[in-house]
Amino acid sequence: MRFMLLFSRQGKLRLQKWYTATAERDKKKMVRELMQVVLARKPKMCSFLEWRDLKIIIHRFVELLDKYFGSVCELDIIFNFEKAYFILDEFLMGGEIQDTSKKSVLKAIEQADLLQEEDESPRSVLEEMGLA
Repeated sequence: MRFMLLFSRQGKLRLQKWYTATAERDKKKMVRELMQVVLARKPKMCSFLEWRDLKIIIHRFVELLDKYFGSVCELDIIFNFEKAYFILDEFLMGGEIQDTSKKSVLKAIEQADLLQEEDESPRSVLEEMGLA
């Protein structure tokens, strides 16, 4: 995989991750062209598209976001972009799909959320020292 883009139906780029070195000018051109092509498609069309010499896959990452956020909306991405990138990193690493199962990806994310909650919960001085 060379890149991952997430944009709104209004053409606003919300997330992007590039896995190959690409000049900024080329990135902007590719994003602009791909947005036009993808947004011109009807909603019931298939999730695969050939563009230039690439195969474009639509919706797989959004399915994960839907499961995590419960019907994801653009505001979820805007206000929780760190979490959206974390979910992306659980799904893809270095441009390779790490796990095709949405359930196992979501389970890993939930476990990370639990660890973060434990780390952020207030503890007494005795608990910090391991005495409580």
